Order: sequence, then C-alpha cells, then structure tokens
Amino acid sequence: MSIFDKARIAILEDKTLWKGWSHLRGITFDFFREGRAPHRLSWEVFDRRNASAILLHNVERDTVTLVRQMRIAAHVSGDHAFLLEVPAGFIDDNETPLQAALREALEETGYRISKATPAFAAYMSPGSVTEKLHGFYAAVTDEDRVSDGGGLDDEHEDIEVLELPFAEAMEMVEAGEIVDAKTIMLLQWAALRR
Repeated sequence: MSIFDKARIAILEDKTLWKGWSHLRGITFDFFREGRAPHRLSWEVFDRRNASAILLHNVERDTVTLVRQMRIAAHVSGDHAFLLEVPAGFIDDNETPLQAALREALEETGYRISKATPAFAAYMSPGSVTEKLHGFYAAVTDEDRVSDGGGLDDEHEDIEVLELPFAEAMEMVEAGEIVDAKTIMLLQWAALRR
C-alpha cells in the first residue's frame, strides 16, 4: 500500500502562460494526502505532443544508424549544439506511435521498414513536461535503405545521418559523447537483449 493511495489533486486554475510551437501552462492546485495538511501549489507545465523514437540496428554488420542535428536547448545550456540521436519526432493526429516511428525513420535516415519492436513508453521529464516518448527497436538491412534521409526541407530539418558500430555507440554513451536520453535508453535496451 502506498502513502498516495488516497491522495487527490484538485486543480483550481489552469491558465495559458504562453502558446506557440508548444504550450506553457500555469497550474494552481490543492494537494490532499492522508496524515498531512492540504497545501496549495503553483507549477508550470510544458505541454508537448507525445513522440516516438526508433533505434535502427543492422544486425548483420552490428551497426546502428543515428542522426546528428542542432539542438538549441543544449547550446544555450553550454553544451555542444549538435547531438547524436536516434530518429524521432512528434506523433501526428490520427497516427499511432509505431506509425510515427516508421515515418521518422524514413524521413530522417532513408530507411523504409514495416515493423518494429516496442521497447518502452516513458515520460522524459514528468516534473514539468507532458510528453510521453514511445521507443522502438528495428533490425534493418541494407535493402531497407531507400533514400539518403536527412529530414524534410519544408520542416527546415538539417540532419546528418551516421552509421556507427554498436560497440562504438555504447562507448560514446560511456564517454559522455551521446547525451540524448532517448538514444541512451534505446541503446541500453538493445544492449540488454544482445
């Protein structure tokens, strides 16, 4: 039995603080828990759509296909702006997480695949961000690569596609050269199943 089994949250106010590509909300709520006095909190919640990511693993060569792209949040935090990641993107309306992962694989890397294995669904920063990320794994072959990838021009994507030995990608995680959470999680997931 958890101390939170009888806890409840009463939202008093949910207001838009800013809305653009994403949505920043101010949430004021009362929190009730048995054995404690109720208390009122005000938190910001960053609304983002759910997303999918996919690790493409060429089992014959034991390589993974990753993408490098600019990430402004990493840059303004003082880190290298061009991160190595698995292909990923938002889940569009009327699209399943798997469909989104397969679409992103094609757009970003040029791999057309028809199936993938679900690895996880996880909140990446549940203290403030609503986005749930769905991770997938796909074994690929050279025949699955139908284009160069690189992203969509109309979305102003500027993506470099890289194929690395699986072991080298894992070493880059350990060395702090791959710092993207979804990529680390999918590589670790695959490593545990090798």
